[in-house]
Amino acid sequence: MRGVDAETRAQRFLEGRGLRLIARNWRCKGGELDLLMDDGSTLAVIEVRSRARSDYGSALESVDARKRSRLVHATQLFLVAHPEHAQREVRFDVVTVEGTELQWLKAAFDGG
Repeated sequence: MRGVDAETRAQRFLEGRGLRLIARNWRCKGGELDLLMDDGSTLAVIEVRSRARSDYGSALESVDARKRSRLVHATQLFLVAHPEHAQREVRFDVVTVEGTELQWLKAAFDGG
């Protein structure tokens, strides 16, 4: 499944669970945030990972320490650019799409 298709599928899945889209594919010098969603009082930063094959590890395994660091940095830049969200709790989630299986890992890692 292509990345755009996986992101669309993840967005629909999360919206079906009550989250509301704030931004999609937000880009900055430090990287890109796939989905930023409103989950009540929490800003959910969603990294969407898809894998057609697991030859090089699972989709979740691809969110390594370097990737997590980039996501945290990009989120900090997003909060500076959008101060209306600066006081919100931030949660880092990962949605994996492997074949037909979609898995939502809420609070998959800590931003600290």
